[in-house]
Amino acid sequence: MNKFLIGALATLSVGAATGGIVAASGIVNVAANEPHSPFVYQALAFARERSIASRVSDIKVPDDFADPERVRRGAGNYAAMCVNCHLTPEVTDSEIRKGLYPKPPNLSAKSETSRNAARDFWIIKNGIKASGMPSWSSGGMEDAAIWDLAAFLQKMPLMAKADYEQLVAASDGHSHGGLADHDHAGGHEDHHAEPVQPPPAAKAKKNHDHGSHDHGNHKH
Repeated sequence: MNKFLIGALATLSVGAATGGIVAASGIVNVAANEPHSPFVYQALAFARERSIASRVSDIKVPDDFADPERVRRGAGNYAAMCVNCHLTPEVTDSEIRKGLYPKPPNLSAKSETSRNAARDFWIIKNGIKASGMPSWSSGGMEDAAIWDLAAFLQKMPLMAKADYEQLVAASDGHSHGGLADHDHAGGHEDHHAEPVQPPPAAKAKKNHDHGSHDHGNHKH
């Protein structure tokens, strides 16, 4: 038994030392445009899913989770906080999403119609390390608003673009941290208000020019 423990400890020590040498050498490429090997990717995905699964079993979905009011409120927060990474109906990609690794899932895709509400709640609340997914609760989003967002995610894959836009227009915009009255108090901006006109100096820069491809005002 002692020999087994000594052997196991020796193996772990050698593994740790090897990992330290590899890390110190700089051989590991952390660039977002250099994908993991299939083995590393699958190992990380497995660890992520097991980690989440072990933490959601005690989460209780609210009795009114399917209330249309939750979906309506969640639409405004999704439009303000999530679309650049997770897209909207009939939008296939975004500038920032192309540069993220791992690439965020397209939550408007038809394949997303069967979602785990508790899992969505946990991910939105806690975020996922080294993935670009933030912990929205750390930014001040309370549980009730997170459940609203999770409720919206259940419905979005079934929506056409026009349905999505109509629901967002009917929502309270970027509204959380005060769900009792939805009056955008506390500094939350109203995404349906008239846009503020930029000063003349700012107008010259509004084209967002960083390349040769012209998509209207947004030049790549």
